Amino acid sequence: MGGANLANSFEAAALNGQVATTVSMLELDLNAAHFKGLSLHVVFMLIPMLHDHQRETHGRILGELAAIVDAGGLKPLLDSPRYPLDRVGEAHARLASGQATGKVVVEI
Repeated sequence: MGGANLANSFEAAALNGQVATTVSMLELDLNAAHFKGLSLHVVFMLIPMLHDHQRETHGRILGELAAIVDAGGLKPLLDSPRYPLDRVGEAHARLASGQATGKVVVEI
């Protein structure tokens, strides 16, 4: 999770739990994580690939992940309803309101 959801993840995590994210371009108060003894894992999978470091290994990992997704083992949480591109303002308003559950989908 990223953004505000990352702070929410700290609150939801168990004592001495682990939180993982691929999003870290934010300022965040780590007090909640500290007081619960959480481990925070920030995964930058793209960086090694950009620097041609273990590219084959990362390609294999992404391939395995794609197979899990294709088999239905990992499903994104998508908010309902979906919005056509010409109603993107409504989609943004839903997201900003905090009423969305999961990702807000804008179809093109």
